[in-house]
Amino acid sequence: MRMTLLLCLFFITTKLFAKDPTDSIEFLNAQLKKIDSIEQSLHYKTGKITLSNGIATINVPQNFKFLDAAEAKYIVEDIWGNLKGQTPLGMLVPANSAASIANYAFLVEYQDLGYVKDNDADKIDYDDLLKQMKEESAENNKEREKEGIPAMNLVGWASAPYYDKTNNVLHWAKEYEVPGYDENTLNYDVRVLGRKGVLVLQAVSGIAQLDSVKQNINPLLQAVAFTGGNKYTDFDSKTDNVAAWTIGGLVAGKILAKVGFFAIILKFLKFILLGIAGLGSAIWKYIKGRKKEAPALAYETVPADEPQS
Repeated sequence: MRMTLLLCLFFITTKLFAKDPTDSIEFLNAQLKKIDSIEQSLHYKTGKITLSNGIATINVPQNFKFLDAAEAKYIVEDIWGNLKGQTPLGMLVPANSAASIANYAFLVEYQDLGYVKDNDADKIDYDDLLKQMKEESAENNKEREKEGIPAMNLVGWASAPYYDKTNNVLHWAKEYEVPGYDENTLNYDVRVLGRKGVLVLQAVSGIAQLDSVKQNINPLLQAVAFTGGNKYTDFDSKTDNVAAWTIGGLVAGKILAKVGFFAIILKFLKFILLGIAGLGSAIWKYIKGRKKEAPALAYETVPADEPQS
């Protein structure tokens, strides 16, 4: 297993960096040590989790594991290289993956927007909305170019927006193209509407992971619940604030620009570029399967060198 993995990664790195064999293998071993070090520092949880703000719970599905707010923030900022100031409530990572190199993970956040009315859900022309979003994306790219940040071209819906009015859940997926990268990027968004805001579950990966992400949407939705008094049906028009956002506004995604959304995407693009994203599970299986011949590695911070938005 180890030799197959190293040969695959050796081919990738020598092709990209033109290093000699010794340097490349040393590089790969160093990366495996860093991944192992990061994993040793994390404290994954399973079972029923109450989010740190107490507003909702997650009954972690069997094929996932959970990182709390502090460790999710560490992964997003220090390992993935996002801008400081992220406010995750946690992160759901596939059970057979390491958080730092998972093919995808669901970042969990809460947006205190107020009560989002859903009376526009049946009236939205999502094709027209997509056209507007593409125009805005093109304008945003002009600003990104000035900042030296790669353009993010919105290709279209990877999964058309769908609103479940019975359970007050909205979800959709977008596909992005970045010039110079072979694989397009998937952004899968879930919004669970509550009494005073919206619970956010967001997965970002290569577009090839679409089926893997989609097959976990329903189990995740069944696992997430607002606590008593915070449900959508608990809304009190006499005391609660109504959000300025509607269903269409949530899909348009303008709020996401404030929470490092594009930086998260660029983290995954780096792994796509190196050809490592598809090998993430193999790397982690190798690490888990190794015989521990030495004491556990000490905590080590991996320098963040990804572009930031």
